[in-house]
Amino acid sequence: LLARILKFHRKLFKYVSYLKLMMNWNKCKDYGLLPLRLGLGVVFLRHGAQKVFGLFGGPGLDGTIGFVSSLGFPVPALFGILLAFVELLGGLSILLGFFARYFSLLIAIDMILAFLLVHSKNGFFVGNNGYELVFTLFLGALTIVMLGTRKWSLDKALFNKEF
Repeated sequence: LLARILKFHRKLFKYVSYLKLMMNWNKCKDYGLLPLRLGLGVVFLRHGAQKVFGLFGGPGLDGTIGFVSSLGFPVPALFGILLAFVELLGGLSILLGFFARYFSLLIAIDMILAFLLVHSKNGFFVGNNGYELVFTLFLGALTIVMLGTRKWSLDKALFNKEF
């Protein structure tokens, strides 16, 4: 009998905790974008470090410029440097919440170009170099463009508003 009572109590406690969370949902929304920002920021910071510094097995700036040249871009040095630093500084910006909306817009444009020029012809799945990851990263960046960084950001700490 005591075991049944304890089991019922645990179930009731979980249900009540869930109801408390739902009633305080508006308080949670300021923190809801933080996991997205942290994940997206780390991904682009590391990809940018690959493209700029050659870290994590990346091509470095010369390799990035060569890749952009192979895509047929005019002035590949300019666009290669732009690509590399948008990802590096954009990742840092999103991670810290510092002018993240602007950098997220640049990253969304970067992902559209990656989709159109590299990944769309390979199908959906990332295992075939498809657009699965690029599409997901685009949607994450677009979410930050639309909703901002909310409460936990450097913008909010320094200027008491979002940019």
